[in-house]
Formats: sequence, structure tokens, C-alpha cells
Amino acid sequence: QVQLVESGGGLVQAGDSLRLSCAGPKRTLSYLTLAWFRQAPGQEREFVAAVAWSAGRTTYADSVKGRFTISRDVTGSTMSLQMNSLKPEDTAIYYCAAKRVGDSSYSYWGQGTQVTVSL
Repeated sequence: QVQLVESGGGLVQAGDSLRLSCAGPKRTLSYLTLAWFRQAPGQEREFVAAVAWSAGRTTYADSVKGRFTISRDVTGSTMSLQMNSLKPEDTAIYYCAAKRVGDSSYSYWGQGTQVTVSL
């Protein structure tokens, strides 16, 4: 079992920045790919960004490229999502997720943290 705990959500204005964090079990992180997904009201959950913990390789959704940066603290056990130039359409519940390297789907999910961007 992989437990993930998100933090850092909140209410900001358009153009502001926000940083989300996700803490996971240090002893298993090297075998995982960690990611952020988000789900806005009435919409399906969508992929935001991912990082392979061991290799550090990152991927992003087109909608956040150039604005969001995913990173991991290899000395600790925390992954972060730095969100800059936030837009109202970024408003959603953001979920941290993990999958074992080689798996096709994400099996482990955090409880989610709300991000609200006002005009």
C-alpha cells in the first residue's frame, strides 16, 4: 500500500502562483512514477504532470506546459507542483497519484486538495 498526502491548495487570483506538495513513502518511491491529476466540477479527471522518481523524467499536459513545473526531492520523500500564471480554468481538485514503473494505470491516490483561481 502506498499512502499519498497532498497539501498546499487554496484560493488565489488569476496570475498568482501556488505550490502543491505530495508526500509518499520514501522506501518505495524509487519504484514509482508520481503524477498530478485534476478534476473540475462536472468534468472528467485529467492528467496534469508526472515525474519518474528514479530517472527524473517529466511529462506535462499541453494545457500547463510553460506554467507548471513538477519536481521531486530525492533527499526526502516529497513531490511538488509549482503552478505559475494560474488561470480560472485551473480551478479543480488536484490529486497526487502513483503507479509502479511499467504499470499502465495509476493505482494509488491521495485525498485531493482544492485549488480555486478567481478573476
